[in-house]
Amino acid sequence: MKLICYLSNGYPSIEDSARVAGFYVQGGCDIIEVDLPSRNPYLESEYIAGRMTQALQACDNYEAYMGNISSLKRKFQQTKFIILTYENTVKEIGTDRFIQFCVKNDLQDIIFVGLENDEIKNRLINGGLRVSCYVRQKMDAAEISSAVRSNGFVYLQAKVPEDQVNPDFPTIKNCIEYLRKIGVDREIYCGVGIYTPEDFKMVMDAGADGAFVGSTVLKLYDQPEKLKETVRKFKIQR
Repeated sequence: MKLICYLSNGYPSIEDSARVAGFYVQGGCDIIEVDLPSRNPYLESEYIAGRMTQALQACDNYEAYMGNISSLKRKFQQTKFIILTYENTVKEIGTDRFIQFCVKNDLQDIIFVGLENDEIKNRLINGGLRVSCYVRQKMDAAEISSAVRSNGFVYLQAKVPEDQVNPDFPTIKNCIEYLRKIGVDREIYCGVGIYTPEDFKMVMDAGADGAFVGSTVLKLYDQPEKLKETVRKFKIQR
């Protein structure tokens, strides 16, 4: 199973985020989820939104952020990258420019959020990109239908409060088995609530293809040795 670590692009600076990516790779991270910071990251936690805001205060040029991703892709050729971007950011960059950037750098997998409608999403797909879909563990019928139709990986919520558990799908394993049964043959990556190596193992045992780890490693950006050791602890669960 793949370990996916989140990288705050440009926080606290472009150069610092590039160094953190190196620490992830040294620790054994398989995939890096890297953002293009949004000016209106309304779906993010206060922690992530604050990092995006600080990044944009330090550097207001999206070409610099894309340049950083291009550089990381060239440097860490064995590491896969997933781009997280808001629709408002793609609009500011320019949809055609964003597609061109992704195709040129072989960045096919996109987490695309904050959509007003499907127009730009469909343009990304038609441009050769794979757009992920989010499925909450309560297994909403509309989200499941979207997952079946999607061309990208499924981002499956890993944990929910007990009072929100769907009795028809009481465990993450039940959710994954059902998605496979109805024809989802793309990667299923689990996220939200993966804080410990034990959480990672739980998702692995459930049959997921990968798991996103966010704040647990993000908070160690200024402690490189501890960050790398933390990444290794997740990896040894496999």
